[in-house]
Amino acid sequence: MKIGKRVAILVAATAMAAGATITAQASPAENGLQRQADALLPGHSRVRHVAADRVDYDGLTVTRPTGKDKITLDCQEGHLCMLVRGTKFDFYKCQTWQAQNWTGNGEFNNNQTPGTVAKFFNQDGSVRWTSTAKQVGTATWDPIYSIRPC
Repeated sequence: MKIGKRVAILVAATAMAAGATITAQASPAENGLQRQADALLPGHSRVRHVAADRVDYDGLTVTRPTGKDKITLDCQEGHLCMLVRGTKFDFYKCQTWQAQNWTGNGEFNNNQTPGTVAKFFNQDGSVRWTSTAKQVGTATWDPIYSIRPC
């Protein structure tokens, strides 16, 4: 299987606390999120915006609640959203995304154009499961190695 543009996504508890900052002028909250984002998407240089709880990339928004806030799975029209270990992934660009260390169960919301099929792949590239829009549910992330939203 030929895989398009890839971006590694790491979602491990230790990875969420590790990494480096990108700017000296960012607030402490932004520095923390940037460290998390660097661990989630190492080497991805298309960061568009950093806020206290959100990092936007080309085709993906990663949101992690700050403090006692709880994340919700609101998902815009045309997007594929999922919760993985307390972090929300909001995919809006059609490409293959590599996923590593996704564990446990989490909710998903395939709010793309009706009939659009999101594919979730095994390590060998075979399809583990699919979701046809519009669909919501709970999924087991063990083991998901890559995702193609469309």
